[in-house]
Amino acid sequence: MNVLILGNGLAGTLAAKTLRELDPAVAIDVLGEEPYPYYPRPNLIEYLAGRRSRDKIYAFPEGWAERQRIGHRLGERARRILPAAKKVETASGAALSYDALLVATGARAALPPLPGIDQAGVFALRTLDDADALLGHLEGRRRVAVLGGGLLGLEIARALRGRGAEVEVVEFFDRLLPRQLDPPAAAVLRAQLERSGISVRLGAVAKEVLGDGTVRGLRFETGPDLETEAVVVAAGIKPEVGLAAEAGLRVGRGIIVDDQMKTSEPGIFAAGDVAEHGGRVYGIVPAAFEQARVAASAILGLDRSYGGTVPFNTLKVAGLAVTSAGEIDAVGPGLESHVRSDPASGLHKKIVLQEGRLIGAIWMGTTKGAAEIVRLVSLKRDVETIKKALIEDDFDFTEIP
Repeated sequence: MNVLILGNGLAGTLAAKTLRELDPAVAIDVLGEEPYPYYPRPNLIEYLAGRRSRDKIYAFPEGWAERQRIGHRLGERARRILPAAKKVETASGAALSYDALLVATGARAALPPLPGIDQAGVFALRTLDDADALLGHLEGRRRVAVLGGGLLGLEIARALRGRGAEVEVVEFFDRLLPRQLDPPAAAVLRAQLERSGISVRLGAVAKEVLGDGTVRGLRFETGPDLETEAVVVAAGIKPEVGLAAEAGLRVGRGIIVDDQMKTSEPGIFAAGDVAEHGGRVYGIVPAAFEQARVAASAILGLDRSYGGTVPFNTLKVAGLAVTSAGEIDAVGPGLESHVRSDPASGLHKKIVLQEGRLIGAIWMGTTKGAAEIVRLVSLKRDVETIKKALIEDDFDFTEIP
């Protein structure tokens, strides 16, 4: 069997690795648009912050793919998928045949349609080249605006602040991390960020990127302009569905897949940020991991299914540990929440239950019990009898099997 994988990001690379682990004989070729071997995207943040050198961002040592007998075509873009012929045409003119095709083309940054957004000094952070371009622009410049107060935006802000930049985070919603934190936790996080020297502007609707070919500021629907020398957009993603749509595959926001990561076209699978499962594009690392493994198994005819991923995220901002998992708002019949909060110390614990089962949690200001609470949320564990004890500092998670 000959398997062709489009994309050498997390989903594509992990699928190739899993295929090789499951079948020593299967032929595997990976087509990567970037000219670099696979690097975990979080390593870009470390590189941006100056905590990791360029040669240390890659996931595997040099020669790993060759030793695994995984063919790599780096710096080569797929131009067209031909399902009937079971071929992929590349930009260089090559025609690559496949028995099974995995589309793992990921996503690109979503740029808001603002006047002036195409000026020099506006960046997104999806690739190593993006990081290099941003660092090059900031040589001799200090003021940076980050559009987006989500996970990526805060990580970028923290990295650039660590390099000595003057950073202001601009968020459309009325709180930071609106998908991961409730208002009290978000308020604690904002205070911690501001103590670290990062400014925060909430409820701000950007109207225009100001400049004369190079960025010099932002204008908003209301409120004063913001002077800045760079704008970094961290406002979501758009799955790269162009190839799939042109090939006749069923697409929505992403490439629509079933529980085996099969698309609407026989022999073609999709995984990672480009895939839409159950009406949802996850865009998170845990989902890419699970989907890639399921896709590899399904390609080989093995019985394995994907049932969705419980969203969870863990980060550290200005010294404050933040973990969020599942549903964070107790709104609706049968839902309840329990909270323990100490804003002065940065501690905020919240659990959300549905008829006694744990379906969400916020764990801020401590790492103790964070991994365990994520596991319980993923299992939707019945914690009715211990729900109040769960958020106490002395709770012993080892007592739960």
